[in-house]
Parts: sequence; structure tokens; C-alpha cells
Amino acid sequence: MSNLIAMTDHELVALYEEGNDEAFDVLLARNQEHLFAYIMRLTQDVDRANDVFQETFMKAIVCIRDHQYRTTGKFSAWLMRIAHNLVVDSVRSNKNISYLESDAQDETIYNSIKLSQECCEEEMLRMSDSQMLARMIETLPAVQQEIVHLRFYEGLSFKEIAQITNVSINTALGRMRYATLNMRKLIVEKSLELAV
Repeated sequence: MSNLIAMTDHELVALYEEGNDEAFDVLLARNQEHLFAYIMRLTQDVDRANDVFQETFMKAIVCIRDHQYRTTGKFSAWLMRIAHNLVVDSVRSNKNISYLESDAQDETIYNSIKLSQECCEEEMLRMSDSQMLARMIETLPAVQQEIVHLRFYEGLSFKEIAQITNVSINTALGRMRYATLNMRKLIVEKSLELAV
């Protein structure tokens, strides 16, 4: 099993496809925490998140065993796309939540913030700002929250985000743009000041 841990996700999938159940155990251990956190952010309900999590891995198992898995991207992104689709399907069937769509033609590039060393006071300010930012993100429409989370908390590229959310790159960029504009508007309205 120790040599399984050193393998890539794609190598583990190939082994599992051939019948090695230990390979799937490693895949599950490697991806479960990250995937469950993503599903939890989408559903905001522990029971529903557990159901979607289990269904995601059941679909993954069936797909891999039926030789339908393709190594075209990251395995974790593939799992997130399955989970995303399951959540969207359940929302559509329940019709409790509606997703807001935006047309995006703006291809503005968003760069991640590079952190530098900081003193204790700066770290405390940054943590306070992070909590404020998290509260602001919660006020955004669901599709914008998802884009912000995938981009900044999961560190995914817009191409990966577009694949997971099943939208074009322009739509993903547009949702990020609208999320940024909405947060700026909230900052102005509430006269908030974030540390740089």
C-alpha cells in the first residue's frame, strides 16, 4: 500500500479499473476532505452534503469500472464536476433555489494575491479582513459564491472552474467580475476598509 500512496491519481484510477480496491481507498483518502468541503459549501446542509458525497463516489466507481473515465484533467476536478452536477440536478428537481446567470464577454484576468511576511498586528488585521471577506462572499448569489470559492479557496484556474460548473470560460470570468463588483459595492455601502 505504501507504493500506492506515491502514485498519481491517474495511475491509481488505472489500477482500480483493473480491480485493485486498495487503489480506490487511496483515491478516497486523498480526495474526501477537499471534496466534502466543496459539497458542503454548495449545499450548506450536512445531511445533503453527505448524500451528495456518497453519490459522487458511487458515480465515480461505476464510471471507472465501466472504463468510461478519461485522463483529460485533474481527477479531483472531475470529482468536483460530478458533485456540482449532482447538486444542480437536486436543486432543479426541488426547485428551491434558482441560479442567476450573467452574460460575460469581459476576459479580465484575476491574479491571486501574493503573501509576504508580516508582523503580528498585520496578521491580526488580515485575519479580521478574511472574516469580513467571508461574510461578504456569503451575501453574493450562489453562482458567484461558487466561482469565488473555486478560484481563491481551491486555487483552480478559470478553465478548470468552467469545466466543473459546466459553463464557458467567459461566463466564469463574468461571474467573477460581477462578484468583485458586488463586493466593491458592499464595501462602499458599508464604508468598510480592508487592509492591503
